[in-house]
Amino acid sequence: MNTTHPRRRNRHRTAGTVLAGALALLLAVSGCSSKADGGDKGGEAADGLRTGPGVGADTIKLGALTDLTGPYATLGKSIVQAQQMWADETNAKGGICDRKVEIVVKDHGYDVQKAVTAYADIAPDVVALPQVIGSPVVAALLDDIERDKMLTFPQAWAASLLGKDAVQVLGTTYDVDMIAAVEFLTRTKGLKKGDTIGHVYFEGDYGANALEGSTWAAQKAGMKVAGQKIQATDTDLSAQVSALRKEGVKAILISAGPAQTASLVGVAASRGLKVPVVSSAPGFAPQLMKTPAAPALAAMLSIVSAAPAVSSDLPGVKSMVAAYRKKYPDSPVDSGVLSGYNAAELMGADLKAACEAGGLTREDVVKAHRAQTKADTGLGTAQNFSDVNRPASVETYVLRPDADAVGGVVNAEEAHAAPGVEDYLSAR
Repeated sequence: MNTTHPRRRNRHRTAGTVLAGALALLLAVSGCSSKADGGDKGGEAADGLRTGPGVGADTIKLGALTDLTGPYATLGKSIVQAQQMWADETNAKGGICDRKVEIVVKDHGYDVQKAVTAYADIAPDVVALPQVIGSPVVAALLDDIERDKMLTFPQAWAASLLGKDAVQVLGTTYDVDMIAAVEFLTRTKGLKKGDTIGHVYFEGDYGANALEGSTWAAQKAGMKVAGQKIQATDTDLSAQVSALRKEGVKAILISAGPAQTASLVGVAASRGLKVPVVSSAPGFAPQLMKTPAAPALAAMLSIVSAAPAVSSDLPGVKSMVAAYRKKYPDSPVDSGVLSGYNAAELMGADLKAACEAGGLTREDVVKAHRAQTKADTGLGTAQNFSDVNRPASVETYVLRPDADAVGGVVNAEEAHAAPGVEDYLSAR
């Protein structure tokens, strides 16, 4: 099963090359006419600071390529609002390098071509991107991001996004989390050698990378993975549940979206397939705990995540949640809030370090970022950004649904590196 993954990656690279050509044309036609406030063309500002695109005399502009109208619209809204809250807090304290931070938001609706156009529109005017939602979107933009030396934090965790100097996957990758999921099942749910684990996963880098991790871990434990590939438009997983029941699975992994997780768990419970289910982090949203699937989710589901639950007792998380609730009282506090705010905090630290070193060009920001070996915002685990080929962290939290908790989840297990993860990364 693993032998198919390199071919999948090659197809994504081919698509990315085609889209990159379209983007280059768009930039040639329209990029030269886009102007930010003074000082953004490069050179030295009045205060002696090296500057470039996105950095003016009074402002630092950051970009967000998000999903506000597609399948991850709820997540996109949470991330946008959390990062705007960070910008407002930062500006209230005097900004960064005596400049106010502005975030320019573009909605791509999880459509790759729209994202390519949005990047062409936004790229001349921003210094970095603390938010780009979607593995397919980032894959299509990789070459352009590297060419522009634009420090980018994807809200996506596929290992195929590693290896680029300007692109930083924050926390773990999907495969690392799935290794932790298999270890969790064997340690706490009684799975053993000879058992079969089902894995329902989205087509594309997200699902393929998650499947790499689960397949490797299952083989190490003497177990088999029965895979079920689905599309983002598949919201009734009855057929997949039937197929997995025939396989005699003792547990199910799912690497998809919240709608798919709810369908899988709800259908499995109704048909008597009451086995443990473990989801990748993007597969859960607190809104699920207000659906008919909530009792089954509470009974059967666990979530593996690079980040703690937003109900965590970590002081930094509690402070962020309180501030977000005050600023956006009508919005739910979910994992997107934590993810977005954490990314913004890390970007802010990079900008401050670059400023202290005398420059806010894109190259300066990337250099400052890669110099960080123990970045800790107080919102989860410390991260090492010095090796472009490794995840920034290999420690995974295990969460469980709780309808009464902030964000609909609580920490079931604190962050830890699953046994074998280092062997896996060394062999990859």
